[in-house]
Parts: sequence; C-alpha cells; structure tokens
Amino acid sequence: MTVRKYALSACAVSALMALAACDQAPKAGADGLIRDPAFETKLQEQLLDAKAGDVITIPAGKYLLTKTLSLAVDGVTIRGAGMDKTVLSFAGQVSGGEGVNVTGNGVTVEDIGIEDAGGNGFKANGVKDLTLRRVRAEWTAGPNPKNGAYGLYPVQTQNLLIEDCVVKGASDAGIYVGQSRNIVVRNNRAEYNVAGIEIENSIGADVYGNTATNNTGGILVFNMPNIPVSGIGTRVYKNQVFANNTKNFAAEGAAVRSVPAGSGVLINSNDGVEIFDNDIHDNKTLNVGISSYYSTGYQNKTGIAPNFDPYPEQIYVTGNRFKGGGDAPDGQLGVLKLAMFGLKGRLPDVLWDGWRNPKVKSPEICIDNGEAEVLNIDGPNKYANPKIDASFRCQPKTRLPAVVLTGALADKPATAN
Repeated sequence: MTVRKYALSACAVSALMALAACDQAPKAGADGLIRDPAFETKLQEQLLDAKAGDVITIPAGKYLLTKTLSLAVDGVTIRGAGMDKTVLSFAGQVSGGEGVNVTGNGVTVEDIGIEDAGGNGFKANGVKDLTLRRVRAEWTAGPNPKNGAYGLYPVQTQNLLIEDCVVKGASDAGIYVGQSRNIVVRNNRAEYNVAGIEIENSIGADVYGNTATNNTGGILVFNMPNIPVSGIGTRVYKNQVFANNTKNFAAEGAAVRSVPAGSGVLINSNDGVEIFDNDIHDNKTLNVGISSYYSTGYQNKTGIAPNFDPYPEQIYVTGNRFKGGGDAPDGQLGVLKLAMFGLKGRLPDVLWDGWRNPKVKSPEICIDNGEAEVLNIDGPNKYANPKIDASFRCQPKTRLPAVVLTGALADKPATAN
C-alpha cells in the first residue's frame, strides 16, 4: 500500500492564491481567527477523497469553520502541528452536530485543537482501532449549559486509545466512552466539564494517569438502563482526581444532571470495577461514591428494561490516597453531613448508598484504604439510619486483567499493575 501525505497549505488553497505570493497565508482577524472558505472546502475535499494510508496534515493556525468535518475512510491520519497550534474553531458553525465526525476504522487524529463546536467536539460511531492523541476539545467561554455535550465522544467503538488529550467545558462529559469495548484512556486532562471522564455501558476499560480537576464530577463509571450493552470490567488507577467542585451546568434532562458538585470518582450500577492507587482529594461532596440507579434521581420516563441490573457489585476500592473533601456536600448529603458530623466535620472518603440486590447474598464490595472509612447512607430508607460500616474490609476473589490493545494498536500496550 502506498502511503500518501497531504500537506494542506493555507497558501495553496486560498481563493486569493493567484494574487498572493506563495509565502503569504491568509491573515488572522483581530480575534485571531483565519477566515478562508477555500481552506475549509479543500480540507473537507481531502477528507472525502482520502485513501487508506493517507496522512492529512493541517498547518498551524486558528481556522474558523462553519460545517462539520467528516471522515468515513479507513486507515487515515489527521495530523496538526499541535493542539494549541492547529486550532479548528467552530464558533461560526451553521451546520452539523459535531466539530469532527469519524466513521472510518483505523483512524488516528492527533495534535489538533477543536474549539466551540455547536454540538460535540469530536465524535466517532461504530468504529474499530481509533486513536485520539494530543487532541484538545474546548469551549472557550468556560462552563455553560449551552456548550456542546461531549468533548471527545467515541461510542460503539472497539479497540480505542485516548491519550494526552485535553477537554474543557463540556456540558455533559469531557471524555465520554459509551457502549464500547477494549478501551485505554490515559494521561489526559479533563477540566471544567460536568463529568471529566465517563465510561458508560462499556466492557474492558483501563483509565489511568489522568488528571481530573475542576469538573462537577471527576471520573464516572456508569451503567444506564435501556442500552443493549451492560458495562463491566473497568479499572481506574494512578489518576489525580481533585477539587472537582464546579457547579453542575448540565442541560435539564441529562443523566449527569444528577451528579452532585464536588464528586471525585463515582460508580453507578456498574459491576466489576476497580479503583486503586489514585490520589483523590478535596472533592467537597465525596471522594468516592458507589451507588445504584435508584440514587441518581434520573428516572427514565419509560422505566427500565427487565434485564437491567441497577445494583453495583464486585467493586474493589483499595490503596487510594485521600485528603480533605466531604466538608461542604451538595444537596441532601449536606443535610446528612451536618446531622452526623456537625458543622466542622466531613463525610467519610467512601460513600455507599446502601441499595443491594435482595436476590444476591453479597454485593462483593471490598474497600480497604488504610484509615479511610465507609459511610452507608441508607438510601433505601431515605437516609433514616446512615452508619459507618466496617464490613467492607475484604479482598476480592479475583483481580481484573489489564486491557490489551490489539490489531493496529497492539504496539501501544496499557501499563500493567
């Protein structure tokens, strides 16, 4: 296969190329944006005409685009000069639901910034072997319910690597991986989103080396009802999850609207989850929360499918380093904290809502983090009898294996324990 590289020169595609010297790229306006319709047209043409093995390079500059950029070809790389050097701004977007939309397999997107998309920053649907590397997705005006829902939004993917990316300002999740399997999310920074990083209804995910701060909730591992895939087998480790205290700005009706401001790591209705060797601190509501669907406050109008399991089971939280947090809880947990621990006290580092499957002997929740305590908030009885519960100090029967990327990503292994 012949590998072709396209260097997309702003000079070469400018409508003014006949009048300008080849070393004169279109100039940016006072706002720093380059307005060049011919550039946008040429870039989309290259994405449409690409062949497997092509590398489409986008030069440094901050380009104002008006439409979603779409790539449906397998085996293509989109490469910029750096996430802060090659910036695709969709502040003037008039059509399309995403900034960049990919439906091809084996695609790599790297070293670009995607700003102010009208919908999601980047979306990939139903693809295999996707790599997102050093991609920045941001809404530059900060937290706002009018921002797009997701920064990086791969859904129904298989064999996925997201690394060294930055996400800011998403009104749902900065990095969202849904209904996918064989996933590595590592060394990213998520800040000022409602959810920093969310793994939802997915199978086999390693989330490590990330920094989640200034979000409403730092890292979420959720199962939602009425979705064909049930999530299981997520490891969250060696992350920095701190000061996620931004007020929840999700749109009305969004599931993450139920996430209390000040949440570190949240597990909801998911099975087979390990949270270990993380630094988790100064999240004002809770550092780690384990809950069922019944505690979300998000009740689907159509009910839940008969085969949906709303209870978290086989959960292992160990060896994490906690500090601060729980001192100014959001919502009902603030009332609970005041009643149990007084004005100057704080909630324990790990909270469990107390919902358990009556058909199962044990939820197999094992929590061991030194002196850190676990509070059972007694959700089924509307917090009537919350208590510190020491019964969770146990060891799991087995440990989850590391995620191993395969195929085109096999040379990029996840870090072992």
